[in-house]
Amino acid sequence: MSEVNNPLGLVGIEFTEYATPDADYMDKIFTDFGFSKLKKFKGKDIVHYNQNEIHFLLNNERGGFSAEFAKSHGPAICSMGWRVEDAQKAFDIAVERGAKPATDSANKDLPYPAIYGIGDSLIYFIDVFGDKGSIFENDFEDLEEQNIVEDKGFIRIDHLTNNVYKGTMETWANFYKGVFGFEEVRYFDIKGQKTALLSYALKSPCGTFSIPINEGKDDNNNQIDEYLDEYNGPGVQHLAFLTNDLVGSLDKLDKTNIATLDIVDHYYDTIFDRVPWVAEDKQKIKDHQILVDSQSENCYLLQIFTKNLFGPIFIEMIQRVDDGGFGEGNFQALFESIERDQERRGVI
Repeated sequence: MSEVNNPLGLVGIEFTEYATPDADYMDKIFTDFGFSKLKKFKGKDIVHYNQNEIHFLLNNERGGFSAEFAKSHGPAICSMGWRVEDAQKAFDIAVERGAKPATDSANKDLPYPAIYGIGDSLIYFIDVFGDKGSIFENDFEDLEEQNIVEDKGFIRIDHLTNNVYKGTMETWANFYKGVFGFEEVRYFDIKGQKTALLSYALKSPCGTFSIPINEGKDDNNNQIDEYLDEYNGPGVQHLAFLTNDLVGSLDKLDKTNIATLDIVDHYYDTIFDRVPWVAEDKQKIKDHQILVDSQSENCYLLQIFTKNLFGPIFIEMIQRVDDGGFGEGNFQALFESIERDQERRGVI
């Protein structure tokens, strides 16, 4: 890949870091999703959870960047680590291209070069991975009491969606495009019964993950504005976990604390006429209330969304069968499902 298209040498996501006033709850949810609790950062109460290629950090420090972030936002994704070929070089080029550096050690809990990202969260640059080893081997130590659980089939983070204030979508799109070399892949204008939103999807230059950006389109306390109010600013609205067997993953999630959105029954009256080539058990898809979409013949994706789990943040679970979309055909059904949930809670 040329320097022009991938100026920072971006290679993928290394970790996502969470901060929360309620670590026990977060621990329970991670465990329910099939993440094993394995290590902690040397000298700090930052705990490492892992499932396949997904690495989560739960920051329980009482002071420092993440603790202050959680005071402002409640449960939050306070930072991410992105893999690059050369961390210092990536940092220097990012700053050269307009990113705001996080150079003050008081503003970082981890010792890696970092810039400020969405909502003043941090993006750390990590260049120790693969053949070069692992930060989890070098900088972390095994917990005395590990909690190793069966994985639920989640492989890696497929995408992470940002919610932003009205009128700032282009600013954030330009940040990802101008600093990192992301490319626009989709643009959506979605209307519900009472509210509306715009969504703009960007693909990373390494092709390993995407960042859709949402902004609300009206003043009726739409889903984006509700998030911004509760979260106290822009940030990551949801992460999507990729699985090769969504039905199997959901079978394993039964009897856990994880609740998914309700989809109207009539959705299933026509969906298999529209996407007849789905190989999975159609009754199970309906029982689990999985959404189905397809960009073209003989390819499809399956997806499902949890209700809000950490403050206004939720999780999507997605299976792709040669389909690179975002479930565009489901946006209306999903948008209306979230509206119904908002109505039940008295928000709209």
